[in-house]
Amino acid sequence: MKDKNPNQLTEYSCLAFFLILKLILSFVLVNSVYELHRDEFLHLDQANHLAAGFTSVPPLTSLFSLIIKALGNGYYVVKFFPAAFGALTILFSWQIVDHLKGNLLAKCLVAIACICSAYLRLNTLYQPNSFDVLAWTAVFYYLIRFFDKQEPKYLYYFAISVALGFLNKYNIIFLLMGLLPAIIISPTRKIFTNKHLYFAIILGLIIVSPNIVWQINHDFPVLKHMKLLARTQLVYVNRNDFFINQFLFFATGIFVLLAGIGTLLFYKPFAKYRWVILTYIFTILIFSYFKAKDYYALGLYPVLLAFGATYFGIIFYKRYVWIVLLLAFTIGSFIYVLPLIMPLYSPEKIIANQKRFERVGMLRWEDGKNHQLPQDYADMQGWKELAALVDIAYGKVKDKSVLLVRADNYGQAGAINYYSKFKNINAVSYNADYLYWFKMDKPVKDLIMISGSYDEDPKRKREQPFFAKITKIGEIKTPYAREKGAGVFLLEDASIDVDSIIKSEIEEEKNDH
Repeated sequence: MKDKNPNQLTEYSCLAFFLILKLILSFVLVNSVYELHRDEFLHLDQANHLAAGFTSVPPLTSLFSLIIKALGNGYYVVKFFPAAFGALTILFSWQIVDHLKGNLLAKCLVAIACICSAYLRLNTLYQPNSFDVLAWTAVFYYLIRFFDKQEPKYLYYFAISVALGFLNKYNIIFLLMGLLPAIIISPTRKIFTNKHLYFAIILGLIIVSPNIVWQINHDFPVLKHMKLLARTQLVYVNRNDFFINQFLFFATGIFVLLAGIGTLLFYKPFAKYRWVILTYIFTILIFSYFKAKDYYALGLYPVLLAFGATYFGIIFYKRYVWIVLLLAFTIGSFIYVLPLIMPLYSPEKIIANQKRFERVGMLRWEDGKNHQLPQDYADMQGWKELAALVDIAYGKVKDKSVLLVRADNYGQAGAINYYSKFKNINAVSYNADYLYWFKMDKPVKDLIMISGSYDEDPKRKREQPFFAKITKIGEIKTPYAREKGAGVFLLEDASIDVDSIIKSEIEEEKNDH
């Protein structure tokens, strides 16, 4: 496993090339017809409501959102962050190969395998998922370094990685659940006799303690969120699809992935790293038991790709025909499936190629049914149109201080706040974190109400007795938007105490949650 890298300049140049390529592809492979995703709006709005915790996610994302806000909140600034997290994941994967004494071919191969995978799509969305994968990869890297070097500093880096991962997404708890038995049944169990492990754990607990205290003070909303998720989304998860998709995510780099799994199981020079594959097995089984979404496990794979790439770097050294064949398959197949991975196609072109998308399950939404577009793509349309309609209604109200903008869901509320030309519009909803962001310091006289896409009361008969005038401004007509049909209504001059009704409904929603 001798490092065949000719010189550091070449290596650094290659690394820089792949990191820059990763960033560029994250921007150029997205069709301009698509807007921000509904989840991104929520995360961006959290910058305006900083706290030690939220009902939807831990607080770290809100700090990234604060930086984005300081940089202007522009589309490309928003998209830069997940792309950067993806680039850092490649950097850690590269470093794992370097630690394993992999040659330059192996390092380039792991970078290509990471780029030519589902990570490319993941890293275009400003969600906690990109940092989640980064944190998991860092955890594996620092543990590998510690077990080989026995230097205490890596235990502290490990603890910090876990803590930051926890503050980003609680998903990392499942990694710890898989890691613990893997270490216990491996020779690595002697880590439990190292006092620095416990000091590192204390450090990690100190870092996450504000969020834990917040959870305690708010009666653990994360548990309520998980129950809601299990009831409304995870119930449709098929375990067979979960396992199949683990490999479909890396179909173009499947040989590298299989090499990683195989070498960790059977290759003697890697026997001391068997705890890595045991962690993978335990974690995957835990995810399967809880019927987790397939992408929850994506953090497990950079380390496997690193081992696979290192192995190929050994057996393919100076075997140029095999190298060309492997790269041709990985890159060639990636180009072929690129329209399935990235939002390259317009909605019309996707519908024209519907069978191709349907065969790989791209059109199946979280409700278990097939639709015209992938759910994520439908969640990236119609938002500017909605904000424009709300702005028309907002402009008709003379006294903005007694106006409330109430959306049907968090996607609508966040999109209005992001795209509206009125930067203090402060749209809210009875959904997600917005339920806690109502400002009821003045009596509400006028109301801009946004209905759901399937409105059971399109004429607002329920509200007619309570307002002097109700006007429908319009509705979302973007044909393939998930929110198509959502209406915007202006309700003027309330004749009742709207505040008490809203406060009562807020408490009712909180109890339901």
